[in-house]
Amino acid sequence: MPREEIFITTKFFPRGTRPGRGARARACSRLGVDYVDLYIIHWPEGGPTWAWPGMERAREAGYARSIGVSNFGVDDLRQLLATATVPPVVDQVQFSPYEYRKALLDSCRQNGIALEAYSPLGTGRHLASDTVARGSRGATERTPAQVLLRWCIERGIPVIPKSTHRERIAENAQLFDFRLSDQDIAELDALDRTGGTDRALERKWWRS
Repeated sequence: MPREEIFITTKFFPRGTRPGRGARARACSRLGVDYVDLYIIHWPEGGPTWAWPGMERAREAGYARSIGVSNFGVDDLRQLLATATVPPVVDQVQFSPYEYRKALLDSCRQNGIALEAYSPLGTGRHLASDTVARGSRGATERTPAQVLLRWCIERGIPVIPKSTHRERIAENAQLFDFRLSDQDIAELDALDRTGGTDRALERKWWRS
């Protein structure tokens, strides 16, 4: 498959070292590529701004075509945008009907940042929901996973489900030939357990 048809994302782990030239080169070398399409700060450990100049240099040097963040809340993004020369293109956060971080989503959209949903199935926990099951029956016998993923699509949110099973990966891609009803969407919205938070995480695990 031609390289231009593959979109590669990798992350910088902020464990006290800056995303310098050596780290960027090693990341590309491990992946066997000359550049990545998206380079992301994994979480805002040490503060949301300190690593960003290195991320911008990665983009300038051609190691990354675009740069972004993960697990950044509204306050983190506000601090970063106040100092960044190049703003992040994406904020990758845990997002699903159960983690409907509406204030964070609104802030990202106001600032031209794409909110990207990871763990949309709750590592499998959300699949047992009666509400999700009702949606799967109403949406022409779709699976609960497809309903949860389609909810993100209906919200205009890029979504990255994780699976190691070929058949589930194929199933998770079959999202564009059906829609959820307004009632299904309203019932799924009501599953939110975050209160529409502007935070990306309920707990900053790196501080524990």
